[in-house]
Amino acid sequence: MFQNRIDGSLRWYCVHTKPKSEHIAAANIARLDGVEVFCPRIRFQKNTTRGKVWFTEALFPGYVFARFDIGVNLRAVNGTHAVLRVVRFGADSYPSVPDDLIEEWQRSVDDQKLITIQEQFKPGDEVEIVEGPMRGIRTIITQVFPAQERVRILLELLGEVREVQVSLDAVSKKENIRLASSDVST
Repeated sequence: MFQNRIDGSLRWYCVHTKPKSEHIAAANIARLDGVEVFCPRIRFQKNTTRGKVWFTEALFPGYVFARFDIGVNLRAVNGTHAVLRVVRFGADSYPSVPDDLIEEWQRSVDDQKLITIQEQFKPGDEVEIVEGPMRGIRTIITQVFPAQERVRILLELLGEVREVQVSLDAVSKKENIRLASSDVST
């Protein structure tokens, strides 16, 4: 692995990748001698016809960050599979990304360079049941049990309103449902 050394010639640069190929570009850049790469990703749940499904995408779609000596490694980085080019302005102005900004981003990800986004629920939130036989029913959260990954919701059963506990995975906030359904229709 590349040793992180303090050297004035080593800087972080933004690298433009082929669409949906950030992880491939990052893996290939990481194989280059004298080059360090950072490709943060985001993990989130989205409603699908099968219920909630986890998705992982690049935090910065179409880009990764690489730390290298531009005079020594520019040609190799630009020639790497799945890389379009190192971002530049004009013919030969390659802006660098500040070290402290990359370090801050690196501290915000886990060991797998992932940021996991959990849907946050609170009492009073309007939700829709997205799994099981009651799928499609809209209701209100009355209580949240984060340690158990469950919520209590109001359900009208046989003309009577009851509180029922369900898994966090079984419900989704109303605004997320609209976003997911509009994604499917496009």
